[in-house]
Amino acid sequence: MTATATPTTPQSVGSPSATTIRRRRDPRGGVLTAITWILAIGFFFPVLWMVLTAFKQESDAATNPPTFFFTPTLQQFRNVFDAGIGTPLLNSLCATVVSTILVLLLGVPAAFALSLRPVRKTKDALFFFISTKMLPIVAAIIPLYVIVGKLGMLDNVWTLIILYTAMNLPIAVWMMRSFFLEVPGELLEAASIDGASLWTAVREVILPLISPGIAATALICVIFSWNEFFFAVNMTAVNAQTMPVFLTGFMSGQGLYWAQLSAASVLTALPVVVCGWIAQNKLVRGLSFGAIK
Repeated sequence: MTATATPTTPQSVGSPSATTIRRRRDPRGGVLTAITWILAIGFFFPVLWMVLTAFKQESDAATNPPTFFFTPTLQQFRNVFDAGIGTPLLNSLCATVVSTILVLLLGVPAAFALSLRPVRKTKDALFFFISTKMLPIVAAIIPLYVIVGKLGMLDNVWTLIILYTAMNLPIAVWMMRSFFLEVPGELLEAASIDGASLWTAVREVILPLISPGIAATALICVIFSWNEFFFAVNMTAVNAQTMPVFLTGFMSGQGLYWAQLSAASVLTALPVVVCGWIAQNKLVRGLSFGAIK
């Protein structure tokens, strides 16, 4: 009677199992992971503390050492709305949305002309755009204030719209140009061979490919415009007051109202957080890679 040989699997011959491989991994990976989590928590903790403080009474918010256990309340949010948050909120929304739309309407054609259809002296044009960011804002505020005053547009939300558009346009052109450069030029040639006009090719082929870049650029413009303080505090008073200027009203000679300031800060940051959450699916680069094999 002959014995039947038992087939051996590669793992029975001596190859290490998955558990053994995991044990042999470099332990420094776990240390780096722990450090990453500590840094992430450290960066996020101030935001978490601001949200917690917004639900405290002023007496609990001003204690030293800080109070970790308290009874949550919505009184501070009521106080913020009673302080007249409506007008600054509408002004910030108007200035941010309109200026961002204007930046995209002006920046997309400019970026296209400087990338897929380059114009003469492209480098000079790009340098001109970025050179407008080299001058500190504080150095230009006096002539701007005089010009705006002569035009009778002080404390006017349209002044902020114009300034925010000029402030964000150079960055938007540079950002969107980098996305346009990722699109293969052969796509325009293929569209023209198929009989599509330049506008049709851009609208139907190019813009869908760079939609993540447009979304990222729009989000950057929204953040910069929404958080802008220097222009707003110098060019506005009451009628065109924005949210960052509104927050300074909670700092008085009697001290800081920490709970109310935290509640107002939460309401101020919420629209930007919502915009980022909505646009998160679009914030992916490299959509055009591999379009032409």
